[in-house]
Amino acid sequence: MYRGDELSARKKLILKAIIDAHIENGEPVGSKYLTQNKQISCSSATIRNEMAELESMGYLEQPHTSAGRIPSEIGYRFYVDSLIDRYNLTQSEIAELQSGLRQKQAELDAIMQTAVSLVAKLTNYTALAIKPKMVRITVARYELMRLDDYTAMLIMLVGSMVKTKYIRSNRPIPAEATVLLAEVLNRKATGITDSEFTMPLIMEMERMMGAYEYLVTPVVKAVCETISAFDGGDIRFEGINKLLAYPEFYDMDRLRDMLALFEKKDTLLEVLSGEARADDRVQVYIGRENLVKVMDNSTLVFKAIVENGKTVGAIGIIGPTRMNYRKVIATIDSVTRGVTDLLADGNKRHGEEYK
Repeated sequence: MYRGDELSARKKLILKAIIDAHIENGEPVGSKYLTQNKQISCSSATIRNEMAELESMGYLEQPHTSAGRIPSEIGYRFYVDSLIDRYNLTQSEIAELQSGLRQKQAELDAIMQTAVSLVAKLTNYTALAIKPKMVRITVARYELMRLDDYTAMLIMLVGSMVKTKYIRSNRPIPAEATVLLAEVLNRKATGITDSEFTMPLIMEMERMMGAYEYLVTPVVKAVCETISAFDGGDIRFEGINKLLAYPEFYDMDRLRDMLALFEKKDTLLEVLSGEARADDRVQVYIGRENLVKVMDNSTLVFKAIVENGKTVGAIGIIGPTRMNYRKVIATIDSVTRGVTDLLADGNKRHGEEYK
């Protein structure tokens, strides 16, 4: 593991210049290139000495004798943590992100699909949208709408989504019964999972409904069906073919293993579900830092999307360790903030509609 205090200002300058150059052209970087193109006011001999020390410290690697150096995973990690410049998205990139996101303001899945397509397009890397495995799926708010004498519509706010169920009864459903039932549900049945609808709770709800207790059982059944219908998470990929644009993925065996990982999804989903819940900052996993072995020559960058204190998804990028970290991190950060804002706006509108 690197120690930031072991590098002088000159070593940091040279390391940053090497990583920037390698990201740009994909070739090992030598002292001559740095003196001619990176405006470093040191002699070639001094730069060579510094590069040799950076290599001995583990920040650089020399793929071939007499060749230039390339960054190691430790070098990339120090670059991401301490050397990277802030990337400012261009006005056209910002406009494209905002325009694209605002075309999809319905449900989280549609927003995430739009977001991941934009990320793949803007970065030219493979993008992924993660719907993490949820520990608790609950209803945040209930409303009931009476349709006729024997039919009502149950409206439920689940996460960022609005779900509806028709409630049909053999006995009449008066208007006052729907008002009372909505009150009972919002008092007793918000924030609980389907397994927490216990018999004592159902009996208490029936007592609170009085003469209309016959409506409790079909409504609870509808709520449990809605909650249990949610799946255990998913990953959607966009731009998988973009991997072929980078020499790091020319090895067919390695590429085949990576595509198999994308196809099966379960392993990656299990890892990312846990990591997405752990932190809402932009996460960067370089090479062997990845918990999935087949990604040991890749970098994974992603950020969780948090709504009301809960992680509801994440947007990420998979590419070579030689990636444009500045642009990728800025794009991921901007897109996830945009998605979070859209979800907040949507929940605000839903709340106003239900008042």
